[in-house]
Formats: sequence, structure tokens, C-alpha cells
Amino acid sequence: MSAAGEPGRSTFLELFFDLVYVFALTRISARAFEDLTDEPGREHAWSAVTGSGKTLLLLLALWALWQGTAWTTSRYDPYEVPLQAVVMIALVCSLVMGVATPRAFSQTGLMFALAYVVAQVSRPLILSIALGPHPYRRLKVRMAVVYATSGVFWIGGSMLPTNAQVVSWTVALAIEYVAGRCGWPVPGLGRSTMSKWDIAGEHLAERYQQFFLIALGETILVAGFAYSEVPYESGHALAFALALATTIVLWRIYFQRAGQILGEAVARARHPANIGRSAADTHLVMVIGLTATAVGYELIIEHPLDRVPGPWLAMVLGGPALFLAGRARFEYEVFGRVSPSRWIAILVLAAVAVPLLFLPGVAATAAGVLVLAAVAVADVRRARGAPPEPAATPF
Repeated sequence: MSAAGEPGRSTFLELFFDLVYVFALTRISARAFEDLTDEPGREHAWSAVTGSGKTLLLLLALWALWQGTAWTTSRYDPYEVPLQAVVMIALVCSLVMGVATPRAFSQTGLMFALAYVVAQVSRPLILSIALGPHPYRRLKVRMAVVYATSGVFWIGGSMLPTNAQVVSWTVALAIEYVAGRCGWPVPGLGRSTMSKWDIAGEHLAERYQQFFLIALGETILVAGFAYSEVPYESGHALAFALALATTIVLWRIYFQRAGQILGEAVARARHPANIGRSAADTHLVMVIGLTATAVGYELIIEHPLDRVPGPWLAMVLGGPALFLAGRARFEYEVFGRVSPSRWIAILVLAAVAVPLLFLPGVAATAAGVLVLAAVAVADVRRARGAPPEPAATPF
């Protein structure tokens, strides 16, 4: 099996794989919505926080599987049979994880864990066999050892009570994250230096852009489903319109120059793998922000004129704020600088949170739209009349 050559467009199999994540992200949002709306009127703040933490854990697992698959198809020829087998296994396992997500900490924990472990362990095993004497074969063996080790915590944790399950799965993700950052070290087998990894950087950049669009599309699905289930009255209609406006502005902010030329920035980097890893973390932050924003859509569309409790407001305003924080880092990765409008907008969202606790939910959504629109306008004004800014990555 050969390594990736010249950067190419995403294959139809990769796009087919992405479709599963449209479904999986809607299950993540549905689970978060349930955590925030169950048992109203009782002491619910702490349960909402813990529920959101568990939902985030599931999202991180889904992201880890998607990212591992995207990196693989950006390092090896995606038209070879072993690579296609890796993608198909990941597709099936991701779908199973999506199905198991709503009850992953009660009835379907073992289903979720088994699907995750099968996908993560099978990928390096298949590649280690297909690569033969290739220098990367040793890396795949080490990855398989790490994922098999973390798999003990995934599968074992799924059979424990909820709190112990959360701890076990958190440990499993921590093992994988630290191992990935340290070059997948295994005693007796050594470790790798990430900067020496060969990837088709522009292809990987395109994959991150596509996942962002998946998450953005999920916000539209959530808003549409929520509005279709409520009376078509003025309050619900206004909340739905504000949700769509928010999605449009989020798209505009992401793709205003930096989102368009991520591939160029990766191509110019001395070590494409380093900026690829950094961009992975950045896009994860933005996707978490979009997921929280989608949950906020559903909450406000169903209860547009009610006063929003703190956990709800954290989704309505915290989602856009988290997106802006990720977008600020994204701008630094591409241009080596950060526009002041990003941080000013985050501070404004934080400042208006307290008074919005005493206003109808649509007021909070409207405030979010106005702040995001101001950022988009600032971007347009900065770029007006100037030549397109080239990538200037610090990596």
C-alpha cells in the first residue's frame, strides 16, 4: 500500500462516511436537549452540567473516530482496498455509536464502546498488515497497542455504574489523547515525531472544512425539526428566523478568508502535520460551539417567550462564544494574528448574559445574532478595497 501523493479532492466514500455524522451529531444534540429539559422546576442546574459533560464525552469520542479516519485517508491512497475497508468499518461503527448515543450511559453503553473500540483498533491493524515493510508499519503497531489498552477502559467502563463509567471512559480518551500528542509511545517499540509525518495537507484541510459544514448543517436540521413540532405562532416563527440568521452568520464568519485558504496555509507550512494537528483541535472547539448553538436553537424555538435558566443561556450564548474562540485560534493558524473583533464579541456575549436571564428566550437569540453580525461586518470592512490576504501561518 502506498502513501498519499499529490493532494486530491475527497473521495465519494469519504463523503458517504461524513453522512453518518450528520445523523450522529443530531443524536448528540438530542441527548443534550433532554439533559437540559428533564425534570423542570426541580434542582436541575447540577444535573444539566453533569449531563452536558457526559454528552461532551460522547462527542469527543465521535470526533476522535472521524479525525483518525480523516488523517488516514490524507496519508495513504484512498482508492486502495485496505483504505476503503478502514473507511467502511469506521462508517458502520460511527452509525452504531450514533444510534447508541442517547442511552450510552444507561442501556447502550456496551454497544457504543464496542463500536468505538472496533473502529479504532481495526484501523491500525489493517494498515499494519497492508503496509508490509513500509516505515509507517511500526507506528501502526504502536497505535494498535494504545487503542487496545484504552479499549479495556471503554469496554470495561460500559459495564460499570454511571459515575464509574464516566471516569473510565474519560481515562480512555485521556490515554489516546496523550499518546497521540507524544507520538504513540510504546515500551520497546519507540515513538514518532509528529513533524515528520507525511500527509496530503490540502486534502486534510478540505476534510476539516467539510466537517465544519456537517456541523453547520446539523444546526439547520435541529432548527427545522424543532420548528416543525411547535405551533406556527409569532414567537416560534421569530425564534426560528433568528436561528437561521445565526447559522448564516456563522457560515460567513468561518469562511471569510481564513476558512477559504486553510489548504494554502497547510501547503506553506514547514511541517504540515503540526498545523494539521492544531487545526484539528481548533475545529473541534468550533464544532462543540456549533453543537451547543444547535441545542440553544431547539430550546428557544420550543420556549420563545419564557425566561431562560442559566444552563439554557449557556447554550444560546456560550455556543457562539465558543465558536468565536475557536475561530480566533483558526485565524492565528492561518494568518499568525487575531482580529480584535473576535475577543470583543466574546466579552460582549459574557456581559449581556446576566440581564438576558430576565428576558424572553428570543431576546438572548437576538443578542447572539447581533453580536455575530457585528463580527461579520467587521470582517467585511477590513477586507474591503484590499487585495486578498495571503496565508502567513506561524507553523
